[in-house]
Amino acid sequence: MKKINKLYVAAAFMFALAVPPSCGKGFLEEGPRRVTIQDLINNPQDGAQKIIGAVYSKLYDWQQHSFSWMGITSITSDDADKGSDPGDTGADKHELDNWTFNPSSISFLEVWESNFQGIGRATYALKFLEDMNLPMQDKDRYMGEAKMLRAYFYFNLVRCFGGVPKIDKVLESQIEIENASAKVPADQIYAFIESDLNDAIMKLPVVVPLAERGRVSKGAAQALLAKVFLYQSKWSQAKGMVDAVISSNQYALLPNYSMIWREAGEFSQESIWEVNAVGTTPNRGVEGYFLVQAPRGGGGLGWGFNTPTQNLADAYEPGDVRRAATIMFAGQTLWDGFIVNAAAPNPRYNYKSYVSKTMESFNGDDYNTNKNLRILRFGEILLIKAEVENELNNIPGARAALDAVRTRAGIGNTTASTKIEFREAIWKERRVELAFEHDRMFDLRRTGRAATVLQAHGKNYIAPKHDLFPIPQRQIDLSNGKLVQNPGY
Repeated sequence: MKKINKLYVAAAFMFALAVPPSCGKGFLEEGPRRVTIQDLINNPQDGAQKIIGAVYSKLYDWQQHSFSWMGITSITSDDADKGSDPGDTGADKHELDNWTFNPSSISFLEVWESNFQGIGRATYALKFLEDMNLPMQDKDRYMGEAKMLRAYFYFNLVRCFGGVPKIDKVLESQIEIENASAKVPADQIYAFIESDLNDAIMKLPVVVPLAERGRVSKGAAQALLAKVFLYQSKWSQAKGMVDAVISSNQYALLPNYSMIWREAGEFSQESIWEVNAVGTTPNRGVEGYFLVQAPRGGGGLGWGFNTPTQNLADAYEPGDVRRAATIMFAGQTLWDGFIVNAAAPNPRYNYKSYVSKTMESFNGDDYNTNKNLRILRFGEILLIKAEVENELNNIPGARAALDAVRTRAGIGNTTASTKIEFREAIWKERRVELAFEHDRMFDLRRTGRAATVLQAHGKNYIAPKHDLFPIPQRQIDLSNGKLVQNPGY
């Protein structure tokens, strides 16, 4: 019993203290140093930064945002195929693609463990920060960051698994440890996420200094909360949050969609929150994110997984610039002159994950590159705005937000006129605007379309069983059965 909960909380945080902690590129170049908690408490200014940095460091881990996350959020959907060579399964990615997975599939275990480790780091951070002698403004900011990050980790879990164990404090007794092994209903997890984000909004700065890019802001917490409300169909609350983000005047659409995904587009006017990678010595990137998705063969040096489907390629309207910015094709010459292997085993690859080895900061480390991971951006805020306005029967408001996204894409205004037509148009726009940004599978589920869409795509999706992913069997075993499997598995 202790094993599983130490995995959730204690071991996860203590290990993090040996990792370069800060999310700013300059701080990421600092070498790792092993310190103790007491060292950090005794030196609160430096210690607080390292404690919160340990939470941010989780965002870079292989288990958090790379292979398994791609598999669960993208390969399962109609946007992506497994890719790679037919005989290279990627452990369980062929099972995710075909919907033949089971509770022992490794991707679910990795995503579960990683997000709970992040929750553990954030929870410990809140405990230690509370007792540190810091100026109130600094303490508030650090605690707001910890709550925002904990909310993000929990949002990932609840979208994947539904109800999960709720850890809102450091577990200090055997009874607390045992009680924490059981999952609570999803609505309680969502309420906990909302509480953390509302507190973070009160504590986080509106503007993050340039030297600290990658740290979360008030706008990031508001944007995430808007998305959390969206997933619960809390239309009025979601509208309040998106309106707050828009009226802050801190964000706008980047005119050139393709530039969002290049190094030159990092922290642009569209960026609300992105994980700040670094491609100069020493590298500190989202582990394997580029490598897993880069084209195979012909000097591509990639694994070639998570490849765009023909169905996605066909979903773009004529003239939509997002298609060329999202999908690269075998034999194509890319923006930096690189030629994709014409004999690659897959006809299409993810262009958004591409890193130029000649025109961007690259020092030879394919595993840790300079590819920032965009988590929240203004384009999605406008689409959330369109969706909530439509559901609240404000079609002019929905039209204005939707057409702003379409205009940037180089296509005409929507022809939708009724509430139902707008709903369908907005859902389609989310697909082509946000392709390969780890939302498609969750969008299909939250809108009740997963079975219809995926079965039509040839996937073995069975509702309601597949409306949630399975709780990892290893976690159930470690809990001695206190953790109950999702229905149907």
